[in-house]
Amino acid sequence: MERGSVTTPFGRRAMTLGMLASQIAAGNVPPDRSVDKWKLFRSLCEAKTVIGVSDRSLAVLNALLSFYPGAELSGENGLVVFPSNAQLSLRTHGMAGTTLRRHLACLVESGLILRRDSPNGKRYARRSRNGAVGEAFGFDLSPLVARADEFKAAAAKLAAAKQYHRLMRERLSLCRRDIAKLLELLRDSDLPTDCEQQQRRYEELSAPLSRKASVSDVETLHDAMAELRTDLSNQLEKLLNSKKMGANDRHNGQHIQSSHPDSQFESEPGLGKGSGKFSAGAQSCNADPVTPKAKLSEVSTRIDSQPPVSSVSPSLPISRLAREIPLPVLLSACPQIADYGPQGRITNWKDLLTAAVVVRTMLNVSTDAYDDACTVLGQENAATVIACILERADCISSPGGYLRVLTARARRQAFSVAPMVAALRRARGASMPLAS
Repeated sequence: MERGSVTTPFGRRAMTLGMLASQIAAGNVPPDRSVDKWKLFRSLCEAKTVIGVSDRSLAVLNALLSFYPGAELSGENGLVVFPSNAQLSLRTHGMAGTTLRRHLACLVESGLILRRDSPNGKRYARRSRNGAVGEAFGFDLSPLVARADEFKAAAAKLAAAKQYHRLMRERLSLCRRDIAKLLELLRDSDLPTDCEQQQRRYEELSAPLSRKASVSDVETLHDAMAELRTDLSNQLEKLLNSKKMGANDRHNGQHIQSSHPDSQFESEPGLGKGSGKFSAGAQSCNADPVTPKAKLSEVSTRIDSQPPVSSVSPSLPISRLAREIPLPVLLSACPQIADYGPQGRITNWKDLLTAAVVVRTMLNVSTDAYDDACTVLGQENAATVIACILERADCISSPGGYLRVLTARARRQAFSVAPMVAALRRARGASMPLAS
């Protein structure tokens, strides 16, 4: 059994108010409370600067904890250890006696342990007949159990402070790197600015930082660096915006130059002036948006009865050929293109152009090849060629190359769209004739 919560030291050692406060606090620990001694010791090591103990004193405390049986410090089993100075010296790796006594006194003054001195100052324990420890004299570890939460909180707070310090140093390093790169970019740009002044400011802030610099010093330096980085970013942003405005002006001018204001997308347009190929069919389509089957058959009969056209009239401009085929005739010859139109159908030339872009991508025809065909043949005729290629896709190994060949022939005025559509009409008419 313990003799009480208050005891005085042996010999000439004086009793202090700090010792009395530690003994009172230790006496208020619930008997059933237990703490893992090694986890507690780890927290003490992390918070030693806050608690005010040295690493040598912690080595002595580690030796004292090693004399306590079990890993849990609990008041039910008693918290007094009673090793001799010789045994403590061995477990502290041969620490001298005077040094050992000095660090024991430091642990007592720090309130980590209490002295439970016997009448003669010796350390021992009285045991019962069954070997259980009764009253023991030595060092009481109950303050460790009483202040366990305090030690854990101090260790956590110190770890958070170290983490924040490390984070601020990392941010400072990143800020320095950003400024160096931005200064290099600013020197290479054409923006009229005083790079030398910015460089001198950066060099003043880039003085070597002490490894033991406080958090406040790091924060102050980081704020100054961040301000310089913001200034450099703003200057480069102005340069970027000015270049974007210049690029937009050039782009707008090029767009106006290459636009075709006379391009029309009627639901059923006629042919170009003087083409004469399908003028009758075009006029009938313009007169009636929904062409009856009889009129469509009449138009297709005219196409089949005419001889193949091997070349385009030289009077037509190469860059803007007129539409050669009415839309209903094209759709009857190339019905597959309608599946790729908006909502699965094609009602006007604009829908056909949209479907042609989709089919061109599906057939792996390059953008350059299709744009070249649009320039030479015209957008409507190029879309017509794409529709014809789609109908014969299983027989054409390279649709893109085939389109380039046709474009080259059209540039030499040796190709016309009408014979291609007429051939497809004849092929479909053999298997699925139009109703008369």
